[in-house]
Amino acid sequence: MNITIASEADMMMLGKKIGSLLRGGECIELIGDVGSGKTTITKGIAEGLSISETVQSPTFTINRTYDSPSGIRLSHYDFYRLQDPGIMANELEDTLQDTNTAVVIEWGDVIQSVVPNDRLQITFSSPAETVRELSIVGAGERSTRIVKAIA
Repeated sequence: MNITIASEADMMMLGKKIGSLLRGGECIELIGDVGSGKTTITKGIAEGLSISETVQSPTFTINRTYDSPSGIRLSHYDFYRLQDPGIMANELEDTLQDTNTAVVIEWGDVIQSVVPNDRLQITFSSPAETVRELSIVGAGERSTRIVKAIA
């Protein structure tokens, strides 16, 4: 599915819709250049999970975790600075096994061996300064359910 996003508010709304569909155990891989909207959509996902904490990019901390009132945890990874994920790949693998945690991964190319096949993959492109084109692909039961619900 392809979606055109015309504003930051629209990106937040899409993230909020995705977040409202999460039940725990999902993996969302975000692919795109710096500034393409990956953290913005993650903020929307957190809002959709009713997380009140301010979501920040984990570029320097690698991972940030947020708890929702419903008991679903949002774990946000950013592997941008890592050439070799090392022990972080092990941590991610453990987190992906937690059925109460939804995982968002930015710059996941260095940990592809750990990322499950059943994932929602969102690819961002920037044809204009304020416009984003998103390609959203679900591969598996959990992610396909989300794609169908946002279509």
